[in-house]
Amino acid sequence: MEELLYGEDPEPSDRFPAGPLYVPVRPGPSGCAARLFRTPLGDRTAVGFTSERRLVVTLGAGQAWIRLAEPALRALTAPLGVTSVTIDPLFTAPAPAPAPAPAQVGPAGLEAALAAPAQRIG
Repeated sequence: MEELLYGEDPEPSDRFPAGPLYVPVRPGPSGCAARLFRTPLGDRTAVGFTSERRLVVTLGAGQAWIRLAEPALRALTAPLGVTSVTIDPLFTAPAPAPAPAPAQVGPAGLEAALAAPAQRIG
């Protein structure tokens, strides 16, 4: 197969650094840690934004961040097995809400549930 020149290749295989990024972080016991996200297919990815405004629009004003160059972000996440970096994602799902506490059923409620006829499913 013939090797394409960069001028002809629509997607060169070389990665070009995106420059300094605004990287979302979370507090940890030893300082800040880069937040990792999931792609729509479930793979882990590091995320960086090209402007503070894009970070705030996507993740909210309360999101802490640090400035890192793309190669530094890749080097930081590579030992964790994260090899992809997503630049300026347009959508993130909201954080999951905590599950409600299960309702407490007293002895009378348990007896009533056991005495009720079983429901047929299907």
